[in-house]
Amino acid sequence: MKTTRPVGGFKGLIASVNGDGANGWVLAATVALLLLLQLGGAATLAALRYDRGALAAGQWWRLASAHVVHLDWRHALLNGLGLMLMWALFVRDYRARQWFLILFAAAAAIDAGLWFRDTSVLWYVGASGVLHGVMAAGILAELRRGELAGLVLAVFLLAKLAYEHWAGALPFAGAAVPVVVNAHLYGVLGGLAAALWMKPQPVRL
Repeated sequence: MKTTRPVGGFKGLIASVNGDGANGWVLAATVALLLLLQLGGAATLAALRYDRGALAAGQWWRLASAHVVHLDWRHALLNGLGLMLMWALFVRDYRARQWFLILFAAAAAIDAGLWFRDTSVLWYVGASGVLHGVMAAGILAELRRGELAGLVLAVFLLAKLAYEHWAGALPFAGAAVPVVVNAHLYGVLGGLAAALWMKPQPVRL
């Protein structure tokens, strides 16, 4: 009988955060995209952000591109770290096609919420709203499997959303970055709406 020894060292660390094999390449490419777009500076930001006036003029690509451009390098780095954390926690909970639909639903919910409800928001950038949708979908998968971690994370997410509703952005968000906290709520609603119709993978691979 052949036994398999656990992988240790650096390879074991990478595997433990779901960064091994194809997963690692996809994650690296996605984080690189978030950061490389910053090289375009103010011109790229102006061309790709959610902009209410530009959308009214028919520039529909902004509904997608707004979620991958950021206000500055700090904003991009924070969202890049957030993506890596969500990846480590949840990427194996759904298949790739399911994650695509979850991302699409979260982004669409944010766009719809800003357009129809938050009409005073003239522009918006950043991946944090979509990442909240990813977190909500991942938490739902863990709750369906009866994992304690899912319950703990659900309490954290609900507490965060409640704080943002009543007090605004968290203190460490930074005063220099105007946080549209409603985008986080819309992302959660979109991510949950998609995940409710999906069957998560039963076990971590």
